[in-house]
Amino acid sequence: MNWYWIVETMEKIGRERKAPVYEMNLNDPFMVLVSAILSTRTKDEQTHKAVRKLFSVVKKPEDLLKLSEDDIDELIKPVGFHRTKAKNLKKLAEVLVNNYGGKVPDNLEELLKLPGVGRKVANIVLAHLGKPAIAVDTHVHRIANRLGVVRTKRPEETEKELKKIVPKDLWSRLNKAFVGFGQTVCKPLKPLCEECPFKSFCEYFKNLKRS
Repeated sequence: MNWYWIVETMEKIGRERKAPVYEMNLNDPFMVLVSAILSTRTKDEQTHKAVRKLFSVVKKPEDLLKLSEDDIDELIKPVGFHRTKAKNLKKLAEVLVNNYGGKVPDNLEELLKLPGVGRKVANIVLAHLGKPAIAVDTHVHRIANRLGVVRTKRPEETEKELKKIVPKDLWSRLNKAFVGFGQTVCKPLKPLCEECPFKSFCEYFKNLKRS
C-alpha cells in the first residue's frame, strides 16, 4: 500500500475542498494545543467557530491568563462541555506561564501533565511540531477502519496498529490529512464514496456494493 500517495491525495482533497482543519490555518503550537482541547467531543463546525472567536482575543498564554473563567466560557460556548473546558484553559494558561515560560512543551510526558490534555491532544501538538506522532481522533479511527487498513475498536488500538504500517516520516502528517478527508469526503454520515479515490480497495465501499 502506497501510504505516501494516500496521505498526499487526502491533503490535496482537504485543501481543495476547504476542509475546516485547513481553513483554520493554525501555525502556533499554543493555538494548536487550545484548538485540539476545544475539539474533543465537539463537531468540527462548532470547534471552528469557537476557535475563531477565542483567537480574535487570545494570541498567547498570557492573553488567556488575563481573562476570567466566565470570559473564556463565553468565547468558547459553541463547543461541548464548554464550562469544563473554560476551567481547564484557565488552568492551562497558568501552568504554561508559570512553569514553562509561556511555551508549549515539546514532549509527550510534559504535555500529558497539562490540564485538559490527553493522548490525542498531546499527539496533535507533537505532530504539529514535526515529531513522529500519530494523533488518532474520530476521523482517523473511522477512516482507517473503513478502508480496512486496521480493524480496531478503540483509538488507542488504532494508533498502535497504524504505527506498524505507516512509514514513520508520515506520522506527523497523518492526522491532518485524515481529518481534512473526513470533513469533506469520508464523512461520518453519508460519505461521498463515489467521489473517493480509494474506493478500489476500501472495505466499506466493497461492503456497500455487496449489500
